Amino acid sequence: QVELVESGGGLVQPGGSLRLSCAVSESIANMNNMGWYRQAPGKQRELVAEITSSGSTNYADSVRGRFTISRDNAKNTVYLQMNRLKAEDTAVYYCSAIWMFHGRRFDYWGQGTQVTVSS
Repeated sequence: QVELVESGGGLVQPGGSLRLSCAVSESIANMNNMGWYRQAPGKQRELVAEITSSGSTNYADSVRGRFTISRDNAKNTVYLQMNRLKAEDTAVYYCSAIWMFHGRRFDYWGQGTQVTVSS
């Protein structure tokens, strides 16, 4: 069973920055896709950013230009650098991993980390 553990969340003022980390128990080099999702109270979970095994990235329109996703295969860790944070970025942030193996898809999730943007 693959385990994902997020860290780095907290309370930050508008305009501030945070870096989230997602430590994975298995080699992320084997993962086809790593991503960050978020869920605000009363809203559906939404994709924030994702990165493929080849390094291609994709961002939600609401965060493009402010957030950066990266991966360190040597540390089996994925990061989300969040800059110029806004109140609407407040949510629980979840790390995800997709592994394709012999035509089967396996999805893994972390437990989430709270990000609160408030003055």
